[in-house]
Amino acid sequence: MKTTTFLTFVGEQCGKAKEAIDFYTSIFPNSEIKSIVNYQEGEAGGTPELIKYGVFTLNGTAYMVSESNYNHAWSFSPGVSLFVTCSSEEEIDTLFEKIVSNGGQIMVPLENYETGDYGFGEKFGWCQDRYGISWQFNLSE
Repeated sequence: MKTTTFLTFVGEQCGKAKEAIDFYTSIFPNSEIKSIVNYQEGEAGGTPELIKYGVFTLNGTAYMVSESNYNHAWSFSPGVSLFVTCSSEEEIDTLFEKIVSNGGQIMVPLENYETGDYGFGEKFGWCQDRYGISWQFNLSE
């Protein structure tokens, strides 16, 4: 058995999946777009400019992506996030800043939380990118 995170871009985010995965693969090392399959003309769920399904990797970890122009009653939620463990302060600072740039939102500032509510590591932050995906960044001890 294998599990893979699957990101479905709907509502306001529909049509932005390719832009998002181009952005993600540009900022994470050892990352690439493996495949993209678009909807066929007249196919249910989308139009030819939308991604039916795709696969990309971030630092070697595979993710799947899709878009749907159906009127879904849901979208991305901060309750589900991608958790990134960083090995250096420079890496965590750089990635966090890039993810929140251009319309992202900081939910927990990137700081040292040795005591208190966020004692995951030497440094921790939680944010949402401009596409609505939530990210937690943790500096390993």
